[in-house]
Amino acid sequence: MADSSPLAAFDVAPAEAAERDVLDCCASRAFAQAITAGRPYRDPAALDAAVDTAFASLSWDDIVEGVSAHPQIGDRAGPVGPVDPVGPVGPAWSAAEQSGATAASEVVRQGLAAGNLAYQERFGHVFLICATGLSGAEMLARLRARLDHDDNTERAVVRAELLKITHLRVAKLLSR
Repeated sequence: MADSSPLAAFDVAPAEAAERDVLDCCASRAFAQAITAGRPYRDPAALDAAVDTAFASLSWDDIVEGVSAHPQIGDRAGPVGPVDPVGPVGPAWSAAEQSGATAASEVVRQGLAAGNLAYQERFGHVFLICATGLSGAEMLARLRARLDHDDNTERAVVRAELLKITHLRVAKLLSR
């Protein structure tokens, strides 16, 4: 009997379809190409390991490309930046991941809006945080703390946050 798991379906999907699915997880084209080219994966742990390996090889420009598909924290709209939405799943996942921000008080939402602007002016891209499970107040506190980072420190944090988000989304991809 053939394996009908989501991982098995991903492994045998046409490259274009598989890449589109991976772009829903992380909008870096280099990342999506690396993960798609690495198929087949024997199990979800092998795919998770491939995600870590691919991330380790991404340039800062690749990371920025991945970040550019994310909406600002607290923004109820779709993705921002030069990358078009990569599919119907990515924006829906962002909304669910940021539910703590959308449920926040007006004061916190205003603080997030002001902080997002200050962050973008300081670092040149949207503030990215793995928001799953965080309240709006927690996100705002972390945003404010990260405004004090130097560029190299913040780049390391952004890479780590994007990796966390990507792992969560790959797990969602495998649970469809």
